[in-house]
Amino acid sequence: MKWTKFRIKTCTEAEDILISSLYDIGLEGAQIEDKLPLTAAEKEQMFVDIPPQMQEDDGIAYLSFFLEEKEDGTLDRNGETVTVEEILSQAEEELESLRMFMDIGEGTITVEHTEDIDWINNWKQYFHQFTIDDILVIPSWEEVKEEDKEKLILHIDPGTAFGTGMHETTQLCIRQLRQYITPDTRLLDVGTGSGILSILSLMFGAKEAVGTDLDPCVTEAVRANREANHIPEEKFQLLLGNLITDKEIQDAAGYCCYDIVVANILADVLVELTPVIVHQLKPGGIYITSGIIDDKEHTVTEAVRAAGLEVVTVTRQGEWVSVTARKAVD
Repeated sequence: MKWTKFRIKTCTEAEDILISSLYDIGLEGAQIEDKLPLTAAEKEQMFVDIPPQMQEDDGIAYLSFFLEEKEDGTLDRNGETVTVEEILSQAEEELESLRMFMDIGEGTITVEHTEDIDWINNWKQYFHQFTIDDILVIPSWEEVKEEDKEKLILHIDPGTAFGTGMHETTQLCIRQLRQYITPDTRLLDVGTGSGILSILSLMFGAKEAVGTDLDPCVTEAVRANREANHIPEEKFQLLLGNLITDKEIQDAAGYCCYDIVVANILADVLVELTPVIVHQLKPGGIYITSGIIDDKEHTVTEAVRAAGLEVVTVTRQGEWVSVTARKAVD
């Protein structure tokens, strides 16, 4: 499938109004490129496996819109056949109208052609093998170097499910898991994503793992990553559904049967999850949480204590926090 990309150079102040204006001519789903720093709230909502290299904001923004190309070179705009020239003319007219009453920066348009294969593979240039302490995380398209062959090697590819190990929240969880995993550990991984925390826990020596997630796309991600790391299917069970609200998922996961529960999710979700998850933990079980931006630390520790758990340790990396707690022994 081929696409025509219309890329508009503008300024950050004009992004929203320009997107709204171009929506009226059938240009939807803008891809935004700018250098605006993320707010704390945006960082909490945006787990990024491959962190962007942020440069100083220069006020410039690029908005890109994509229309599917037909075999004859025309474009499909929501079922309507149009030409590149027609879209350019209409977009330029909208830009000129906006320019009369606000600053839209340069306001120029460039046209490019692309295919799905570009979108599928371009991100590979940003993801390379790296280490987390003595763990080598490596994608399928790279080779293990001779000097790294003695490391614990995790094979994982970025994909539609969160979790490559690059994000601080994931690394915080990995280090806490390593402290508490034993050969008898039964692990519950809430919001498993790519399955990285369950897979590493099994590689650390855990007996078995159960992962839960809301997103059906994790099924294929977990399967691929489990097989890449030679984890037997019977050791890693995946449940799709909402553990917080779905009684069937809670029943399927089981009660008072996990030595460790790990949840690398947003702080606000952890507040809802914690009073539920105490019923899955064994007495004396360990609850490892992350995904907590630093200004939400108190919110999570209070939720943990309110659920009757004891805060054991709080660890930090960058702007992110992990809270580890323990369920009391009856």
